[in-house]
Amino acid sequence: MGSALALAQRALGRVAPNPAVGCVLVRDGRAIARGWTQPGGRPHAEQEALRHAGSDAAGATAYVTLEPCDHHGTTPPCSEALIAAGVSRCVVAMRDPDERVAGHGIARLRDAGIEVVEGVRDAEAAALNAGYVRHRREGRPEVTLKLATTLDGRIATRTGESQWITGPEARSRAHLERARHDAVLVGSGTAARDDPRLTVRLGGGAARQPTRVVLDSRLRLPLTHALVRDAHTVPTVVLTRWDAPSDRTAALNDAGVSVAHLAPDDDGEGTGVSLTGALAALGSRGLTRVLVEGGGRLAGALMRADLVDRLIWFRAPSLIGGDGVPAIAGAGVTGLDAVPTFRQTSTIRVGGDTMETHERVRESGCSRA
Repeated sequence: MGSALALAQRALGRVAPNPAVGCVLVRDGRAIARGWTQPGGRPHAEQEALRHAGSDAAGATAYVTLEPCDHHGTTPPCSEALIAAGVSRCVVAMRDPDERVAGHGIARLRDAGIEVVEGVRDAEAAALNAGYVRHRREGRPEVTLKLATTLDGRIATRTGESQWITGPEARSRAHLERARHDAVLVGSGTAARDDPRLTVRLGGGAARQPTRVVLDSRLRLPLTHALVRDAHTVPTVVLTRWDAPSDRTAALNDAGVSVAHLAPDDDGEGTGVSLTGALAALGSRGLTRVLVEGGGRLAGALMRADLVDRLIWFRAPSLIGGDGVPAIAGAGVTGLDAVPTFRQTSTIRVGGDTMETHERVRESGCSRA
């Protein structure tokens, strides 16, 4: 199952709205075939592994990170494929929350006489597909807030200088995180100030590019902006208010930008548009994992709305001081009992910097929905 989970990692950021799944076929104590969900979500991991195994799959054990699907879509159900291949045993990490599956795939396997073992390394499987699970249950993507700061949580000096607080190794790792997400989100202030491309730029060939998203309540993004210039080749979405200028909408559409009109932030989020509505709009596009890269105002608004599910925090061994720009603007916390809490899941060195990951702990005591 550990090998299957590692295979599933390869699919992150490439398969939405499908889950990232890994499958290993074992026979006579030896792995005979492996598979993972292919770009675009098809073929599924089980079908890939069965294709490689051929007739050797008969009598094998399938280790799968997610319950085999049991509904007809673009391809036949994986449950039927496993049965037809003659697999004798199936070890499943977790059940699929999709109501079209939700135990039906396991039941079909058992009805066919296949032994099924559930719950093997299920917590790891749930963490890996947290975005898919949240999308199925809440209709919105998992939100990861990425921060790159000094030790005292500053992202720029008082004059606005910010490039570069962290080193080249940390910036390369940030590109890897982009590649593992379906979309990258920034506020209009960050877009205007930094003119970012928000693309994945890693060695070893062209990578799949995540959808680029800008929260721009008044459609101030200029047509000469880097995000607009190549919008015909890299998916780009602007989320704005329902009453944004129609001529600006038309101009951005002509440039290849998809503009979504949303309700204003009447819940006090301070970004000009409803953040819950923004995430619902991204969810409706099939996006399950969103990486938020700035700026401080957007980060604070997401924290106030309790919409941050995960933190990736790069810390440089330096200090700017209290007059620097904070990574997170006012979160509206008035008492310690209302402070959002996170559970640290990892800490690693990246060049001269430190990378920490944290998961949100909500009232249920569970980090994952």
